[in-house]
This record gives sequence, C-alpha cells and structure tokens, in this order.
Amino acid sequence: MPIGDIFYIIAIVLFSMMTFAIIRGNFQRKFDDEGNRLDLKEEDKKE
Repeated sequence: MPIGDIFYIIAIVLFSMMTFAIIRGNFQRKFDDEGNRLDLKEEDKKE
C-alpha cells in the first residue's frame, strides 16, 4: 500500500472523529444536567 493511501485513510479517520466530536458537542450544549432542553426552559421563563 503506497504511503499516500495510508495518509488518505488517516485523514478520513481524523475527519470523521472531528466531525463526530463537533456534532456531539453541539447536541450536548442544548441540554442541561437534568436532561431538560435549554431552549424550551428559556421559553417557559418568558411566559
């Protein structure tokens, strides 16, 4: 296997891991420690 193919596979794996971490972080930021959605909690305070 040429060295270029190895670098290509490593780049794909790193890109996949970084994408997963970003999506997971964005999803976790939408909830508090009790599992309540923060955007719904703020709407309840307004009413």
